[in-house]
Amino acid sequence: MTPFQTLNRSASPPLLASRALLRALNTSVSIEHADRVPESSRVVVVSNHRSLLDVPLVMALLNRSVRFAAHAYMGNVPALREFVTAMGAYPFTAGGNRNADYFRQTSDLLLARQTVGIFPEGPQPMTQAGSPPASLSPFHRGFAHLAYRAPVDRLMVLPVAIASRDEHAFGLAPFRLFQWMDPSEPLFAQQGWHHATVYRQVHLTVGHPVLIDEPARRRYRGRRGALLARELTRHCRDDIAAMLRRACV
Repeated sequence: MTPFQTLNRSASPPLLASRALLRALNTSVSIEHADRVPESSRVVVVSNHRSLLDVPLVMALLNRSVRFAAHAYMGNVPALREFVTAMGAYPFTAGGNRNADYFRQTSDLLLARQTVGIFPEGPQPMTQAGSPPASLSPFHRGFAHLAYRAPVDRLMVLPVAIASRDEHAFGLAPFRLFQWMDPSEPLFAQQGWHHATVYRQVHLTVGHPVLIDEPARRRYRGRRGALLARELTRHCRDDIAAMLRRACV
C-alpha cells in the first residue's frame, strides 16, 4: 500500500517521475504523521539518507517537487547526473566557492517559494551497504546555518525519518570506476564498490517542524550563532534517530 495524496493536474515533472519510479519498483510505503507537513510555509526538509529513492519518497510524501541539494559528484557521473536532473536536484559546486554557492542557490530557491531538501549525513551512507536501518551518521551543520541565514520569513525546518523495513542492496560499480569519471571526488579514493539500495518496504515518519523566524535570526546574528546552529542540528538528528528507532522495532 502506498498512501500518497492524489496528484493534481499541475503536478510537476519531478513529482510525476517520483511516483512513476516508486510504482515501477513496487515499493510499499507507509506514512506516519503526514498532518505535520506545513501547507503554506517555506520548508527545508531534513532527512536521513541510505538510497537514491529517498528523493522520490520525500517528494511523494509532500506531494510537491522538492529541490534537493545533491553532492557535487552526482553532477559529474553519467546516469547519476541524469537521475538527479530528472528529480529536480541541484548538485553542490565543487571547489573553493562551494559553501557560498550552496547558500546562494538554496536561498534563491526558498525566495521563489520552492521546497528544499537536504541530507545532512552527506553521500557516504548511500554508497555503502549493510548498515542497520536505524543507524545514523553525524550530521553536517550547513543546513542549520542556511535556515538561520536564508532571507525569508517564517521558514519551517521539517525532520523526516526514512525507515527501511525490507530492502535489496547491490553493487553499482567499483569506486575505482567512479574515480575515473570524477577524479576530484575524495569519496571514490577507496577500495570496494559503490552500492545502491532499493526499498521493498519503507516507513516514513514526519517529525515536528521547527520555526525559524526573525527573532530567531536576530539571536543567530549575535554571539550565539554557532551554538544555535549546533542545537538545531542536534535537535533534528535526535528527532530523526528517535523516529527511526520506533519505526525499525
